Amino acid sequence: MFKIAIVEDSQPAWERLRTFLERFEGENEEQFEITVFTDAVRFLSSFRQMYDLVFMDIDLPGLNGMDAARRLRTIDSKVNLVFVTNMAQYAVNGYEVDAAFYLVKPVHYGDFELKLKKILARRQGEDDTVVVARQSGFVRIALREIRYIEVQGHTLVFHMETGEISGTGTLQKMEEKLAGKGFLRCNKCYLVNQRHIIAVEGYTLKMSGGDELQISRPRKKPFMTALADLMGNENIL
Repeated sequence: MFKIAIVEDSQPAWERLRTFLERFEGENEEQFEITVFTDAVRFLSSFRQMYDLVFMDIDLPGLNGMDAARRLRTIDSKVNLVFVTNMAQYAVNGYEVDAAFYLVKPVHYGDFELKLKKILARRQGEDDTVVVARQSGFVRIALREIRYIEVQGHTLVFHMETGEISGTGTLQKMEEKLAGKGFLRCNKCYLVNQRHIIAVEGYTLKMSGGDELQISRPRKKPFMTALADLMGNENIL
């Protein structure tokens, strides 16, 4: 599932983008999860490092798109960013925030399709996977799709966006294999994908999909330190 945020205050403009995305899905056998935000402050206040692509208008009320993009990069340095604007003279400064492209309003489908295909091709080239050993063989899964990994006896259960996959092995070995990939150990039973953490409340992790996992007391401080490092914000407590 490719997760997309549209930050646009004009309803005709964001509806146009949504229509283009739906057309692209049908023509290219892709599947998108689309969320629309009508102002940058609300987008940033609810931002989670789960999005693969952000379409950002520059001329937004309150916090403009360029300033919002600068703040976005302090939270997530990797998400693909595309400016959608009638202010092309400002969009060319997108290199400051590592914007992938910009689209000039009114957006035309041909230009939109070409640039989206380039972003998806880049994603496919960079998308990490892990091979899960099973009694019947093996299966390869994308790391971005894993919410968390749970150990149940001698079985590893991979909780995915689309369901569960069971495999063999130990959580310790899986933790070593996924070192540096954004997976954190919150207790002896769970290895969680930082991209899917919605909130930390006390010793409880709220995950995308609605699951709540416990952080053990001995692991709380190293877990939060590691999470802060991944998110690029040393002020997380």
